Amino acid sequence: MCMRKIYFRDLGEIEYGDAWKMQEEMMKQGLDIKSSWFNVPDAPKPVDMGIKNYLLFCQHPHVYTLGKSGHLENLLLANDRLKELNVGFYNTNRGGDITYHGPGQIVGYPVLDLEQFFTDLGRYMRNLEETIIRALSYYDIVGDRLPGATGVWLDPDDPMKARKICAMGVRSSRWITIHGFALNVNTDMSYFDNIVPCGIKDKKVTSIENELGKRVDEEEVKQLLKKAFSEVFETEVVNDLITQ
Repeated sequence: MCMRKIYFRDLGEIEYGDAWKMQEEMMKQGLDIKSSWFNVPDAPKPVDMGIKNYLLFCQHPHVYTLGKSGHLENLLLANDRLKELNVGFYNTNRGGDITYHGPGQIVGYPVLDLEQFFTDLGRYMRNLEETIIRALSYYDIVGDRLPGATGVWLDPDDPMKARKICAMGVRSSRWITIHGFALNVNTDMSYFDNIVPCGIKDKKVTSIENELGKRVDEEEVKQLLKKAFSEVFETEVVNDLITQ
């Protein structure tokens, strides 16, 4: 049986707003296609309707982003201090609270039409978590879930040790997703000192580098994530050949 394809792009380092705009444009393309099909009530509707699915990887310059249900007081810096540190800030339309993005962190943005997979956002989030958990296992890092919280955690059952290694927040419209996950690989963790990460005051954050005590090949991590994503979503992840 031919597996469904997800088209992969590595955007490299890209400003947060530019990556967000790209996702919104991809989402709009899918929404426009859905609208065109549903404007013809008697037309047979294929499962994919011609909508492409994407997986985008990137890194961002230093930036804090706040989810639509987040609390601004979880940003512990004033605007003038943000400017001094050359750190950006965005109010976003994703779920979740505040987080940090920056160099050494792999950010993944799946732009998927979930009607081609399953119409269950909870299952979608668990699949994203499972993708990270499988990739981390290559380094003998045991990723896990914390009940009542999204993302991937280490030692979640031990209140003294529990720490988050991957944050998540998504948006969905008519089952098309944007935003996604941020995995700390070789991240400068000091930037998390300026926020209450994900609005959780009594838990720490960590990175693969912190856990292993050495820097990690980020290209290797990307390949592990792509492989795990393909397995979990039962798809073929292929490079997107962009025509100019």
